[in-house]
Amino acid sequence: MPEQPIRKQIHLAAHFPGVNHNTVWSDPGSGSQIDFDSFVHLARTAERGLFDFFFLAEGLRLREHRGRIHDLDVVGRPDTFTVLDALAAVTTHLGLAGTINTTYNEPFELAKQFASLDHLSGGRAAWNAVTSSDAFTGENFRRGGYLEHAKRYTRAGEVVNATRALWDSWPADALVVDRERGVFAQPAPTVRFESDQFDIDGEFVLPRSPQGHPVQIQAGDSDEGREFAAAKADVVFSAHGELEDGQRFYLDVKDRLAKYGRARADLKILPAAGFVLGDTPEEAAGNARRIRRQQVSGPTAIAFLEQVWGRDLSAYDPDGPLPDIDPVDNPDITRGRVRHAKDPRAVADAWRAKAQAQALSIRDLIIETTARQQFIGTPREVAVSIDHYVQSDAADGFVLVPHLTPAGLDEFVDKVIPELQELGSFRTEYTGSTLRDHLGLRHPHHRTEGVRAS
Repeated sequence: MPEQPIRKQIHLAAHFPGVNHNTVWSDPGSGSQIDFDSFVHLARTAERGLFDFFFLAEGLRLREHRGRIHDLDVVGRPDTFTVLDALAAVTTHLGLAGTINTTYNEPFELAKQFASLDHLSGGRAAWNAVTSSDAFTGENFRRGGYLEHAKRYTRAGEVVNATRALWDSWPADALVVDRERGVFAQPAPTVRFESDQFDIDGEFVLPRSPQGHPVQIQAGDSDEGREFAAAKADVVFSAHGELEDGQRFYLDVKDRLAKYGRARADLKILPAAGFVLGDTPEEAAGNARRIRRQQVSGPTAIAFLEQVWGRDLSAYDPDGPLPDIDPVDNPDITRGRVRHAKDPRAVADAWRAKAQAQALSIRDLIIETTARQQFIGTPREVAVSIDHYVQSDAADGFVLVPHLTPAGLDEFVDKVIPELQELGSFRTEYTGSTLRDHLGLRHPHHRTEGVRAS
């Protein structure tokens, strides 16, 4: 009898719904984005579902649209480290990932904060390192928008290297704790790190944390971003959710690992994905249509269109046709955490063609073009589809983004996780204590210490 192929195990993370149009804050079932109970509910639900980690995004400035705060967004969120440190006390196995900017933070500060989280959580910290090059965000910081766009990954790489130098400065056996001799620890070696951005000459204040380095997450998609991920990341938070697109991205990034002496298993690729469930396929499809119309209201649709057209389009009917006027180059119409079209005229032409071919209104078009990769169907159908993506090397798993806070993940954990377990593609218990254990990642010091996560 031929051997059955070993099934890849699916990795799942839970994204706390944030400042974007996917979050339906107007739904009666939506709760607070600020109360700690909301964070606790989602984190404990994810841990009950045996997820790898909880993922918290961060914004450094409130988005503005046409010169005022964009009031269609959820705004405001407590400090990332404060939330994650508190969650460490009310969870036992779940990884705790925070999005922290490399442009406006210093290596020593980051090294201390993430090492503290890793110590306090028993080895469950993760860092989603992001960059920023816009002066609008920089206005909230002393240095402002000083960093040229082309240099953002240069600085990011130096920040990561510097924090790792600080984390690695304490040897593994530095803590002596000899009560008879009165020696608590060996003296910490001096850290000397020089680069274009930094000149560090000092001592780090914390001994090596349980994971050595917190798990490194990266989300950039440019060629520079992919190269950065291959060199330094443990997890890629990908935007490539469609099957064939995901397979191309997966192959491209995994093929880059060898030049850095890394194995393909050393990097996990987890696209963002939404999900909608129903007792029947028809009910799930109906639920998905309803949710998409909640996510893209009439004013939201017009705001999206204005980002491409660069104009005030408030006089247009969101349920009517697209404007017949041409876009103008005005990237400042919306500022803060928005990816503007590089060629507005080309985008407008493509949107007009799509709207005409499918008889779409402005709102219908935005619903079509802003849809996140979604798994829609019965719990069994969704489980089979997720499994197919992973077994087909389009992903190693997914970062699930529920549309409701904080209970949006409950139904997935109750109904889809058992189906994934029945397929043999998802754990039935945690078998390790650290996030590196959950992800099957090697300890960063495995070459010198012979330590490997199980």
